[in-house]
Amino acid sequence: GVDATADLASELFDVVGRFRRQLRRSAGRGFDATGLTQSQAELLRLVGRRPGMSVREAAEELGLVPNTASTLVSKLAADGLLLRDADADDRRVGRLRLTEPAQRIADRTRAARRATLAGVLDDLDADQIDRLERGLGVLNEVTRMLQKGDT
Repeated sequence: GVDATADLASELFDVVGRFRRQLRRSAGRGFDATGLTQSQAELLRLVGRRPGMSVREAAEELGLVPNTASTLVSKLAADGLLLRDADADDRRVGRLRLTEPAQRIADRTRAARRATLAGVLDDLDADQIDRLERGLGVLNEVTRMLQKGDT
């Protein structure tokens, strides 16, 4: 019923939020330790994973209006963390990449989080791994459904 769905939604928020916070605590905070806002840190992590993405792509991925994304980009560029280059084919499109020091932080943090998580996943049994994989499939599908709703 409606109550069960609300409970599940609430639990999903709680579990995903706790997972992300705990992984950051366990593996080192990276950009979160530098006094940046959560949105700024998320943008840097995203561009660190996908250098060359456009400001529009970053905005869509993070669920931000383009104007907000542009403001974030300007601030992070001014702080020496982010570079915005004009696209070779279309000068109106801004392509994003991290500065070298910021990319080093992103790479180091991602490697630490992967290693920390891999260590824990190694302790799961085959049944737990199977259930986790199925759950991730459902979470992926829910994410796709939410994205469709955004358009």
